[in-house]
Amino acid sequence: MSDPLGWLEEERSAWTQAGRLRRLVVRQGSPAPRARLDGREYVHFGSNDYLGLASHPQVVEAACEAARREGWGAGASPLVIGHHREHQLLEEALARFEQTDAAVVFPSGYAANVGTITALVGRQDAVFSDQYNHASLIDGMRLSRAQVFVYRHGDVHHLETLLREHAGRFRRRLIATDGVFSMHGDLAPLPELVRLARHYDCMLLVDEAHGTGVLGPQGRGAAEHLGVHGEVPIHLGTLSKALGSQGGFVAGSEELVLHLVNRARSLVFSTAMPPASAAAARAALELVEKEPERRQKLLHLAGELRRQLQDQGWNVPPGVTPIVPVFVGTEQRVLELAGELRRRGLWVPAIRPPSVPEGQCCLRISLSAQHTPEQVHQLAQALAELRCAGEGASAS
Repeated sequence: MSDPLGWLEEERSAWTQAGRLRRLVVRQGSPAPRARLDGREYVHFGSNDYLGLASHPQVVEAACEAARREGWGAGASPLVIGHHREHQLLEEALARFEQTDAAVVFPSGYAANVGTITALVGRQDAVFSDQYNHASLIDGMRLSRAQVFVYRHGDVHHLETLLREHAGRFRRRLIATDGVFSMHGDLAPLPELVRLARHYDCMLLVDEAHGTGVLGPQGRGAAEHLGVHGEVPIHLGTLSKALGSQGGFVAGSEELVLHLVNRARSLVFSTAMPPASAAAARAALELVEKEPERRQKLLHLAGELRRQLQDQGWNVPPGVTPIVPVFVGTEQRVLELAGELRRRGLWVPAIRPPSVPEGQCCLRISLSAQHTPEQVHQLAQALAELRCAGEGASAS
């Protein structure tokens, strides 16, 4: 009798051969830059806890206090009885922070993207998507059954060509983009996207997952950093990166939020996030507003590291974010480099397809305000040595 799951072994073998098989890494300790991974201590550069708030005493205590008072699980979906007072308080705080009329929280950032896109567009509609958008945006587009047009990464001229070609063909049109692209660490051309959305009568959705708390004078993200925050009608964000908690959110008009509460399936049919997670996120949001020096230190560290690696000759694109990718090309090369860094006590994720396109494997360095200048220098020095060793091997 044949095994109906027998194909899994063949699939695993193919992924292993291609250098793309992944396994779960077991971490012990908080998301701080020094932790035990698979039983060994490393300085790690793989966390999205950009501001170091996941282990901040004020955030931890807010979660503990809410758990003692409310219990842990929400107990139901939001529209039944799962919407706790902590969720409401967080939504009010997010709306104030984002300077919008309202906000709504989702169980995850992924759920926020999938639920929002599928609630806004359908078969009669079109979505215009940046080539390097996050998987959660792409999956939302696919599930919506809208027609999807992909424009070249950051290429507003290509986008305008597509908008012009398909004018008048659809009921509604949506431009969707990351604010900060998660693998490349660069910014979407948001001022130009705002202009195009207005000119061609499109909705504009910006996912600020990697910008919230990090960019802009008040930490509102890439749109604020680029001066167009108030001109973006649909702001998405996550609570699980710079805010150090769990969940996602959408901020915008009262009508938008009411529509999502009724039509976003990932909200309607999911148990609400734990109230304690909402309390932790609200405490983190207060710290973002009160302690701008956290993001200032973070961006300074990122700028210094980016400059040093570029000076060493690595393929590091320009940018202003704490995501510093080192593009090396092949799966074999990126795995070799990540292995050499681990031998030096440094953990840097090796990013391979499908997270990046073919030929764009990279070391994705993710910095935190908790990293010290000495730790960043240690990483830069290690990469300098590996660069020299690689050049020597090529010459021989």
